[in-house]
Amino acid sequence: MNKRKLTRSNNRIIAGVCAGIAEWLGWDIALVRLLYLILSIFSAGFPGVIAYIILWIIMPEEKVF
Repeated sequence: MNKRKLTRSNNRIIAGVCAGIAEWLGWDIALVRLLYLILSIFSAGFPGVIAYIILWIIMPEEKVF
């Protein structure tokens, strides 16, 4: 099980949501962004945008020390 906390990444294009998910899963960031884009296109865009905004609000920002 992944013990890393799910946070928004500092490696961001908009809010760091996709990058944060990729880092949490240990996947390539570009792959997660591509999967999100494909999912949004096939769901007519609206549900993908709403999910992104909700994750942007609820995911804490990554702390940099």
